[in-house]
This record gives sequence, structure tokens and C-alpha cells, in this order.
Amino acid sequence: MPAPTTPPTPEPGLADRIREVLNTIGDPCSVASGTPMGIEEMGLIDTVELEPDGRVRVAMRLTAPLCHNVGYFSVEIKRRLAEVTGVTSIVVSMDHGLDWTPALISQAAQTRRRTTLRSRGFPAR
Repeated sequence: MPAPTTPPTPEPGLADRIREVLNTIGDPCSVASGTPMGIEEMGLIDTVELEPDGRVRVAMRLTAPLCHNVGYFSVEIKRRLAEVTGVTSIVVSMDHGLDWTPALISQAAQTRRRTTLRSRGFPAR
């Protein structure tokens, strides 16, 4: 009888590295408004699922139903994650732009945004 095999497990820290790489993709609207935010800290990444064999599924939220950056996000996510050691394939899905709210922005990014707005003379809470 053959010895039982241990199912493969993802490389330690791979999920964290994936999220770090996702955050290097700037949200074009935040960049254009003067407070650049990565898509992770912007709250645009809904889930990242990682299979033991390195297959990655990224579910992304859009800020609006008619977001013109869908293609950009998909291409950049696939391009950048393909360079991460341990990732074997990438599938990206987008929602319909109805779930994202500014409350999903990380605290650090919200603070940067408020600082930018205040420096430009806009009231910011």
C-alpha cells in the first residue's frame, strides 16, 4: 500500500505577498485626485483565494458600475501577480460596482486623503 501523500500547501507568507503586490497597483481615480491609494488599501479587493497549488482568484469591487478601469485592473493584477514566486495562475473577477463604499478605505489612506483635502482648502472630517 503506498504511503499517504500530504496535500500541497501554499508557500508560507504567499497570501501576504499577494496582497502587498495588489496594493502596488494604484487606483487611477485616487492618483488623479492627488491622494494615490493602492487597490488593497482603497478597499477594492474583496477576496483573495489561494489554492495549495498556487492558483489565485482575486475578487475585486468597483467604485461604480461604469468604472472605465476594469480592463486596466484585470491586466495589472494578472501581470504583477504572475511575477510572484509560487503563483501558478490568476483569475480576476469584478463585481458590478454596487458594493464599495468609502468606509472600506483603510484608516491610513483615509488620513492621507483628509490631509490632502485640508492642504487644498477643503473641509475634511
